[in-house]
Amino acid sequence: MTQSDGIYLIPSGIHRTELTIVNSRFITTIGMVVSVDEMKVFLANIRSEMPTASHHVYAFRVGYGNSVIEGMSDAGEPSGTAGPPTLAVLRGTKIGDIIIVTTRFFGGTKLGTGGLVRAYTESAQTGLASLKTKPKIPTITLGIEVPYSLYESAKRLVLAHSGEVADETFAGEVTIIAIFPLHEQAGFTQDLAELSAGKLIPVIL
Repeated sequence: MTQSDGIYLIPSGIHRTELTIVNSRFITTIGMVVSVDEMKVFLANIRSEMPTASHHVYAFRVGYGNSVIEGMSDAGEPSGTAGPPTLAVLRGTKIGDIIIVTTRFFGGTKLGTGGLVRAYTESAQTGLASLKTKPKIPTITLGIEVPYSLYESAKRLVLAHSGEVADETFAGEVTIIAIFPLHEQAGFTQDLAELSAGKLIPVIL
């Protein structure tokens, strides 16, 4: 599995770990975000969930490989001690569409710049070590106009090629809108042509 096929790993859900370092609590929350707007919403939710925390340090990567948007913030910690080490850990993984937020509840003892770098690095590493991931597979949406006589057969073909029916419209013919893994497009198109003696050609939407 390589990024060149357009396939990369993403978080399979929201994941949380916690460390206590010199009396401070570091709560790391990891989730999937596919845009900067989603990243902002995720961060806002963490801030509202834990409003009394001292800092909400974050780093994110939207996309993967050559087409990635990255960002991070020290969130009030001394410059360079929190956001950059978190992003550095993230860059060392093969995961995209991801945000890491490490929420710190200050325990009364200052860690110093070196201590903070180690604490945020360890927090990110601990969270990622137990994070469950799944492959993100590029998809394509196809529209197919099908006569009623071939409707059931066409639907079976959609499912046989790992497609998901997103919408159906019943008029003079049935219009099926289906979402497929990109690598299934050619096989589905070929099988649909065989089913209909070449009459049915899906349209890319």
